[in-house]
Amino acid sequence: MNFNLPVLAPSILAADFSKLGEQIYQCLEAGIQWIHCDIMDGHFVPNISYGPAIVETVRKIAPEAFLDVHLMIENPDQYIEDFSDAGADLISVHYEACPHLHRTIQNIGQHGCMTGVVINPATSVELLRPILPEVDLVLIMSVNPGFGGQSFIESSVEKVRHLVQLRNDLNQNFLIEIDGGVGLNNIAKLTSAGTDILVAGSSVFKTDNIPARISELTTKALSGTDKVI
Repeated sequence: MNFNLPVLAPSILAADFSKLGEQIYQCLEAGIQWIHCDIMDGHFVPNISYGPAIVETVRKIAPEAFLDVHLMIENPDQYIEDFSDAGADLISVHYEACPHLHRTIQNIGQHGCMTGVVINPATSVELLRPILPEVDLVLIMSVNPGFGGQSFIESSVEKVRHLVQLRNDLNQNFLIEIDGGVGLNNIAKLTSAGTDILVAGSSVFKTDNIPARISELTTKALSGTDKVI
């Protein structure tokens, strides 16, 4: 799929699951094309979210949307087929959870999905250098994964800049995504630094007017693309 960058990707982790269909429809009507699904196992991160059945439900609700599935789980290879079958367009796995990262990335691609690699806040961007030519997307966690609604870790902005430099140096075209604490106060700074995909959970769903908030976030995100910082 082709997208006009930057892309705002609401994370349904922050949605009201009793109104999941209604809230996803509000996002779609506001122009959202990319939906982020956070999968947590209670082992790799200290929380449990949902599994392939919810991803499959989101696919049915939004058949034309791009489903970005972020696996915050141990042994992700065991579940790649399940999430691919559920309708994932892109599957991202954590550098920290994959001792055989190249094999896991190949597994994702063999199941017909775009490939992504994720790093936690304490993991250096430089450690990704060997895998960068093999992935479609790099996700920088700007909070410690496990729970929504956390405060943004400011050093993440410099990690985005570093990743942009690596992308240029290696002549690659992977997308750069950021997840955690993204909101009205920092989204322009993130796009200015070079972020392509901005995951927003609480800042989208914990509001009284989801379409209005999406419009505000999108406007601010676009305002950052003309700045140099």
